Amino acid sequence: MHVRELAIPDAYVFTPVQHADERGVFLEFYRFEALASAVGHSLDLRQGNISVSQRGVVRGVHYALVPPSQAKYVHAPTGAFLDIVVDIRVGSPTYGRWESVLIDDVDRRGVYLAEGLGHVLVALSDGATASYLTSAVFDPEREKAINVLDPELGIEFPFDRDALRLSPKDLEAPGLAEAADLGLLPTWDECKAYYDSLRTA
Repeated sequence: MHVRELAIPDAYVFTPVQHADERGVFLEFYRFEALASAVGHSLDLRQGNISVSQRGVVRGVHYALVPPSQAKYVHAPTGAFLDIVVDIRVGSPTYGRWESVLIDDVDRRGVYLAEGLGHVLVALSDGATASYLTSAVFDPEREKAINVLDPELGIEFPFDRDALRLSPKDLEAPGLAEAADLGLLPTWDECKAYYDSLRTA
């Protein structure tokens, strides 16, 4: 499995080796020791989620309060997504920046994002399926969102904004600056302290 860290610290792309023959394809979409070697600790798996989306559906920018927040390992068993990681950690050297990765059923990449990072999925095909392995169970009291259309973020989409399909909750989410002013964003220091605690646990 090939591992690459994104320009945003604490986010990684995992590209599996695929074994194909006349019967089909076999691959390991997740290996705990590959992830642990990259991030310095294993993923304490607490929940697995599946979402199915039509083309143009946008989910995010989603995150959870730190600690414990929610680390995620995301891949696409079928279809294709633009997986976007957004650094919303106040004080981070890449605060406010984003980076995208194509995850699909061709290269079958997986994306890991640490606790405190924002996450967006943009469905590029109808019936696209995303699988999430997470380090914490869903907690509606700690789950937050930032408006993915916030001009300050400047996220670039693969098609016209008129074609994007967002939930009412995501459309009503505050922008990055408003969320920061309200004290809703994690800080770089608290995230790094939490990552260190996971590495020494």
